[in-house]
Amino acid sequence: MLEVSELTRSYGSFVAVDSVNFTIGQGEIVGLLGHNGAGKTTIMKMLSGYLEPNRGEIRIDGLDLAADAKVIQQRLGYLPENLPVYPELSVADYLDYAADLKGLKNPAKTAEIQRAVKATEIGEKLLSPIATLSRGYKQRVGVAQAILGDPKLLILDEPTNGLDPTQTEHMRQLIRDIAKHATVILSTHIMQEVDALCDRVLILRGGRLAVDAKLETLRHSNRLLLVTSLDTAAAQSKLSAIAGVASLDPQPQQPVAATPAAHHYRLQLADGSQAGTVSAAIAKAVVEAGADLYQLQTEHRDLETLFREVSDAPTAAGQKEDISHAA
Repeated sequence: MLEVSELTRSYGSFVAVDSVNFTIGQGEIVGLLGHNGAGKTTIMKMLSGYLEPNRGEIRIDGLDLAADAKVIQQRLGYLPENLPVYPELSVADYLDYAADLKGLKNPAKTAEIQRAVKATEIGEKLLSPIATLSRGYKQRVGVAQAILGDPKLLILDEPTNGLDPTQTEHMRQLIRDIAKHATVILSTHIMQEVDALCDRVLILRGGRLAVDAKLETLRHSNRLLLVTSLDTAAAQSKLSAIAGVASLDPQPQQPVAATPAAHHYRLQLADGSQAGTVSAAIAKAVVEAGADLYQLQTEHRDLETLFREVSDAPTAAGQKEDISHAA
């Protein structure tokens, strides 16, 4: 549905986005992540047609954005982080104006405005000037204008900004419903939003695409966590020799119920090894050594930890992060 190739944008000598490539299919909800200045906003502006790239190509539904900008813009919705609304307009007038910009004509325009109002639950504020709205309601008005015209591509920058917990959950469900027949790109600093909505993430660093992977893949590291009574010398001797164990590192002692002598280890697995097979061999070695096995599991990383690892880890210029070994 969306194909981005060699996307590049510079501001003078500063390269904000550097040769970014990715493809997103219909129905996907993809998280676009990165520190401030990583290039997220620049990419979203280029995807919306608001900003032209210096180099590269954007294709949406098979159409080239550079050649068919007007047609494509009628098929996409964009919620920037700071929506440029007209405070003197009422909500109804603003949505009517936004519908005109998307080329909607009556009766389709009226039907679309009614659908967007119902979906975002802003009916009670239709006649209110935007200047009088709370931040949460202004955000919902922004989402309403973004979904006008039933867009095939929806780009959302911090969509739950200013919403209370109930409104946030409603917004999440709305995004899920939209994704049933559209592609959604979600940019946010709230990792819980990504966890709740996305099954894939793009992580930018310094204008380059560092990671493009499924969340499930990213959460599973290539490491095992082991807690045993086996001391460090014995563990190094008996476990490091097991096929599939690349390294074994002692970890700070942590209290384990009724096991004051427990030793904690992190084991890095070799490329291509199977965690289940290696785990079975480790358990067998511990038992044969006459030691107690208290815990043996795959190390799981939460998204916030992963984001920090990827953002801070050194990477050679032009290379993506090796997500299986991000540390």
